[in-house]
Amino acid sequence: MDLLKQRVLQAMSLTDDFYNHINDACLTLRISNVPSNTIGEQAYCMIGARESYLKSLKMGHWAGFDCSLMDSNDKTLINSKLEETHTNIERFLRETSLDQMNSSLLFDLLEHEVQHHGQLIRYAYANKISFPKSWNIRYTV
Repeated sequence: MDLLKQRVLQAMSLTDDFYNHINDACLTLRISNVPSNTIGEQAYCMIGARESYLKSLKMGHWAGFDCSLMDSNDKTLINSKLEETHTNIERFLRETSLDQMNSSLLFDLLEHEVQHHGQLIRYAYANKISFPKSWNIRYTV
């Protein structure tokens, strides 16, 4: 289970790096000619998932989706929420032994975060956004 915890934290660090790396204007970008939300709305989904999965991990069962991010175009707020949710999950994982239900929820969170990485790679390529060094190392983009 330590490996699972490590991989969740690694995935969250990569997300944090991406949003720290891009400029404010990138938050409103979409992928042209396909159904697409914005890069900022991608952050909304990840922040909400982090908050929702943490709540669920504490309760021991899925407790529904909720997100405290009020503005998906505010880079400072997004980075603050990413840092806050990362810290809160890291603290929980450090202080908690995982049972089978929590392990399943944690795998779901990992899958969700990494799935968004794939989407963000497509957004970056479509909009000619460079990647942070951590993404070049992890994903060879």
